[in-house]
Amino acid sequence: MSEYKGIKGFQVQTRTTDPVPYAQALADDPYSLQWSSGGNLNAARGNIAGVGTQTAALGFGGNQPGSPKSTANEQYNGSSWTELGDLNTGRGGMFGFGTTTAAIGSGGLVYPFNPSNFATNINESWNGSAWTEVNDLNSGRATGGSSTGGTNTAGLVFGGGYLSPSPNYAIVASNESWDGTSYSEENDLNTGRGFGMGGAGTQTAALAFAGAAPGSPITLIATESWNGSSWTEVSDLNTTAEGRIGSGATNTAAIAVGGNTPAPALTGATETWDGTSWTEGNDLATVRSGVGSAGTSTVSLAFGGNAPSYTTATEEWAFGGLPPSTPAADYADAIIGDFYYNSTLGQFKNISSGVGSWSSGGSLNTPRAAPGRSGVLTSGLAFGGFPGSPPNATGVTESYDGTSFTEVADLNTSRGYSSGFGASNTSAIAPSGSTTYPGTGMPTAVENWNGSSWTEIAEVNAARSQEGSGGTATNGIIFGGFGTPPGFSHTGATETWNGSAWTEVADLNTAGRTTGAGSGTATAMLAMGRFPISGKTESWDGSSWTEVSDLNTPRFAGSGFGTYTEALMAGGSSDPPARAQTEEWDGTSWTELSDMATARQNTAGGGSVTSGFVAGGYTTDEVGVTEEWTVPDFTIKTVTTS
Repeated sequence: MSEYKGIKGFQVQTRTTDPVPYAQALADDPYSLQWSSGGNLNAARGNIAGVGTQTAALGFGGNQPGSPKSTANEQYNGSSWTELGDLNTGRGGMFGFGTTTAAIGSGGLVYPFNPSNFATNINESWNGSAWTEVNDLNSGRATGGSSTGGTNTAGLVFGGGYLSPSPNYAIVASNESWDGTSYSEENDLNTGRGFGMGGAGTQTAALAFAGAAPGSPITLIATESWNGSSWTEVSDLNTTAEGRIGSGATNTAAIAVGGNTPAPALTGATETWDGTSWTEGNDLATVRSGVGSAGTSTVSLAFGGNAPSYTTATEEWAFGGLPPSTPAADYADAIIGDFYYNSTLGQFKNISSGVGSWSSGGSLNTPRAAPGRSGVLTSGLAFGGFPGSPPNATGVTESYDGTSFTEVADLNTSRGYSSGFGASNTSAIAPSGSTTYPGTGMPTAVENWNGSSWTEIAEVNAARSQEGSGGTATNGIIFGGFGTPPGFSHTGATETWNGSAWTEVADLNTAGRTTGAGSGTATAMLAMGRFPISGKTESWDGSSWTEVSDLNTPRFAGSGFGTYTEALMAGGSSDPPARAQTEEWDGTSWTELSDMATARQNTAGGGSVTSGFVAGGYTTDEVGVTEEWTVPDFTIKTVTTS
C-alpha cells in the first residue's frame, strides 16, 4: 500500500489542536484595557492612599478592621508588596502624591475621633526609608482628591469632608497647593465634595471627579479640570458613585475606579478620561470602594478597599488580549490547502478558504421598510423609512455598534426610499427619497449627519426615490431610481457629491430602481439589479457606466456592500416575492453564497464582502430583524478516510 509521503512527497504533520482563525481569536480575546490579578497587600484595609506607578507603588494608611486607623506602609514592585517604615500617625482617607521614594501623605481620619472634628491636618513626608512630620494642611479633612501625578515638592489637594460631628459631616470645596515646604490656599472647586472622590494630574493640571456633595447622599458624576489657577466643569462620568478613586499623570488622561452606587451597593466600574469625555471600560474583578490607586490611565494599579469588608486584593490595569497588529496567519499558523492529523480528536483535517455566513444581530427599535443606511458592521446607521400604516415616512435614526441599535436624533424631513451613504454611524448623507408611500412626495432636500444631528445641505438636481448610492460624506454618488410625477418614470440620472455640491454626470445605460455598492466612491461604483425586474449590473469608472455580467437571480431593492470589484448583493425583490439570496461579485461574475435567514426587500445595510449587516425591510410586513455577514479567516474541514 502506498503511503501519503510516497504519493505527495512529504509526511502528514500532526497537531494536538486545530488552528484558531484570527478573527475569532480577536473576538474571544480582544486587545483592550483590562484588569488582571496582582500580588495581595500584606494588610487588608480600605480608604488607603496610593502613589507611584504600577511597578513601583506605595500604599499607606487606611481604615482597618476595628476602629484604629492603620500606620502600615507597603511598597509594590510589580508582583508583590513589601512592608516598609510605618506612618507616625495612622489615618484613613488621606491625600497622597509623589513616588515610592519621595511622597506626601496629608490629612485623613484619625482614631480616637475628636468629637468636634473627625479629620486631621497632619502632614507627613516620605524619603524612601522613613516618614517625617512637616508643615500641616491649612484645613484638616479626609476622603478628598489629590494630584496623583504630582511630586513631593509640587502637589494639590482638593475637596474632602468629615469636618464636624455626625450626622452633619461637612464637605468642602477647599483647594490647597504644596510647594515642598508648606500648603497655600488656591481657588476652590466649583462644587464641594468628599466621602471618596477621585483625583488625578499635577499641581498645575489636575482633575477632580465623583464624590458626594453637601446634603449627602447626593452623589456626583461631575468632573472639574484645574489649569493652575481655576477649576472648570467638563464632561460627567457615566457611572454615579461615591467612594470612587482614580489616578492619572495629567488632567487629560485619567482613570476612575470602583465606588458605591449608592452605598452599600458596590461597583467595579472603570472609566477612562481622554481630556474630553469618559469611556466605560472593563470592570474590576473584585467590586469595591475606597481603593488605593497608582499609575496612569493605561498602566495602573488598584489595591485594598471595601469589598464590602476590607480586602488585600490587588489588580493591575493594562492593555491585554490579542494585539490587532498580530499577523493573522502567524497567529493561527494556518495555510490554505494545509492537510494534517489532529491527534487529540483522531481526525484528518484540511484548511480551506473562509466561507461567509449570516447570523442574528440586534434588531431595530422601530421596525420599518426602506430606511436609508451608512457605515459598516460595527458602526452603522439606519435612518427614515416606512414603519407601516398610515403609510407615511418616519425620521427615526438609529445607530448600530455591532450588537444593538440606539435611537439618536431624527431627520429634519421624514423620508423613506432614500438609500443614503456614508462611512460610519457618525458620518452620513440622506439624499432625496419619498415622504409618503408608495413613492410620492419626493423632496430634493439632502441632509448631512455629523454623529449627533442632521443638517440640511445642498439639494440634489433631480428629486428621486429608490436610487442606488454609495461613498462617503465627501465623496459620494446617487444613480437611477423612480423619478417625480407626472408619470413617475424610471430614471438613469447620475449625480456625484464632493462634500459641497451635486454634479450631473453620465446616465446609467438602463434606467430603473437599483442598488449600489455602499463602500464605492464617486469614481468607482457598481449598480446591482434593476426594476423593471432584471439582473442588470453596471460598473462606473468616474466617467461612464459599462454593462457587465448579470446577477444570477434577477431582482432589485436589496442591500449592496463593497466596491465595484468586490461586492455583495443581499436580499431584494422579484416583485414578488422578497428574496434571501446573497451573491458575491469578484469583478467579473456573480457567485451565489449562503442565503439570509429572513427573505426581505428595501433593507438598510452596510459593510464589505467580509463583514456587513442588513437591518429592517419588508417581507409581508415591516420588520426590524438584523442579520450580520461575516467571513472567517479560514475554514477547517474534517477529511473522511473511508
